[in-house]
Amino acid sequence: MSVRRHILAALLIGFGLNLGVSARAAEGVPFSGSRPTVPRSDRLSEVVEPAFRDVVTRVLNKPTITASGSNGDVACTAEQYAWMLDHPDRVALAWKRLHVPCVDIASTGEGKFVWTDENGSEVVWQTVGRLKDGLVWYATGKVKPSGVLPTVPVKAVAVITRRESTNAKGEKVLQPVAQVFLLTESRGASLILRMLGPTAPKLAEQGAEQLLFFFNGVGNHISRNPEQIDQLLAPAKTSGGR
Repeated sequence: MSVRRHILAALLIGFGLNLGVSARAAEGVPFSGSRPTVPRSDRLSEVVEPAFRDVVTRVLNKPTITASGSNGDVACTAEQYAWMLDHPDRVALAWKRLHVPCVDIASTGEGKFVWTDENGSEVVWQTVGRLKDGLVWYATGKVKPSGVLPTVPVKAVAVITRRESTNAKGEKVLQPVAQVFLLTESRGASLILRMLGPTAPKLAEQGAEQLLFFFNGVGNHISRNPEQIDQLLAPAKTSGGR
């Protein structure tokens, strides 16, 4: 299955290129085992860097869309998973090296990453806070789900946390959870939400799940094939490289 569909919901924090859009969220999804400890939204801003605290608090307090989701157990180590969250551009490269289609993610330096598409969408995100078992992303940009739908300006916060556990086989695994808060004041977004109607909650849930799929898939692959870690997660070769 193409990662193009899955990474979109991650990068657009609830809006998907091939899904068209995401929408108003479900309260939660079934989860095997205990969820990681995630601060309430009214306290989450306490771990956010001061420069981003006001805008993150605004998104958390009055989101247009919210969602939470999980995507099963991950067998890689907590350290490996944390590294992937800090290097989404390298995870995208890993998918391509596995011959699975995936959109491009570019690092712009200083911990910032950008995604663009042929419709004119552009989303930039970075880590603005860290928890004991996860991190907080802040994203901003514009999304044009398709050539016929309007461009939607977005601000979003994504909280990704993980719990270490033991599965039925006695193996240590991670159980990541994603919480997404998206704010848009666009009339175009309101129109899309009305068009989606009762399907909106499920699409939002899928968006949170797809965010995790992007990382979980590579995490499970390197766990099964540890000899491929260096090759899969290596930086892109420069034009002057071999």
